[in-house]
Amino acid sequence: MTTSSEATTAAPAVAVLGSANADLVVEVDRRPAGGETIIGSDLQQFAGGKGANQSAACAKAGSSTLFVGCVGEDSNGEFLVRSLEQAGVDVSSVNRIAKPSGTAIIFLTPDGENSIVVSPGANAAFDVEIAKATQPVWSRADAVVMNFELPMATVNYVAAAAATHNQRVILNAAPAFSVDEATLRVCDPLVVNEHEAEVVLGEKLDNYERVAQALRGKGARSVVITLGGDGAVAADEDGVFRIPAYEVDVVDTTGAGDAFVGALASELSAGTTLRGAMEFATAMSAIAVQKHGAQPSYVTRNVVEAFISENQTRSQ
Repeated sequence: MTTSSEATTAAPAVAVLGSANADLVVEVDRRPAGGETIIGSDLQQFAGGKGANQSAACAKAGSSTLFVGCVGEDSNGEFLVRSLEQAGVDVSSVNRIAKPSGTAIIFLTPDGENSIVVSPGANAAFDVEIAKATQPVWSRADAVVMNFELPMATVNYVAAAAATHNQRVILNAAPAFSVDEATLRVCDPLVVNEHEAEVVLGEKLDNYERVAQALRGKGARSVVITLGGDGAVAADEDGVFRIPAYEVDVVDTTGAGDAFVGALASELSAGTTLRGAMEFATAMSAIAVQKHGAQPSYVTRNVVEAFISENQTRSQ
């Protein structure tokens, strides 16, 4: 196992500990039924993985961003690291593992929705020992971002360690799993979509405002529930509120959630309120769904600010 380079001396604003995958995308008219074979488009490859995507979005939003993760000693590993470097992410704590790089197989339908199967590959090697080895670097960040494409033991260790360093912990509980009680108590915020919210909560409620409140009641310091075209709902110490979505032409939703999380982390690390951070993140996500791929769809801060200004003008 090797790292790509020596750590930089400047402390990052945000450290993202997570996965990196080569996204293999096929466009299909519809999802195949069991036992059915259908014909799709030519195969396209994009840089992806929830952790890498969130890092790229965070850096594009203007924050000094460190990515800590594992890639294989293969061409996909080189491709994934190079994509992050081009986005302005610090990759000095990327670990090279003697396994294939993570891969996601994505079926994309004409409405922009997708079905995804992930083969973790090198991501599964991101254990507590790697978290400890890289801790001198990520423990200096203002905020730590994680998701559940990491082993659960690693998530729980990092969350506890970050809390002892008074770092803000942003957990995207995706894919959907229950969250350890101690980890939930340090989430600020816990970020989930509709399905993930119900898995973490362990029950269905009649509206997402109540779900957000209930997740705070379970221990999360703040909660954000993303609702796609219906915007997002949040709950913090000041109460419950909703941020509406932008009306845009949807091409590909693959990287939308990660664009939201990365932009949210960037804003929160800069001291923006949760509401203000969500407004910026919602705009970043709205831009992302209008292009193909995850990381290739992410834009710089000035583009997001121009999009927000343009849409404010239109609404007046």
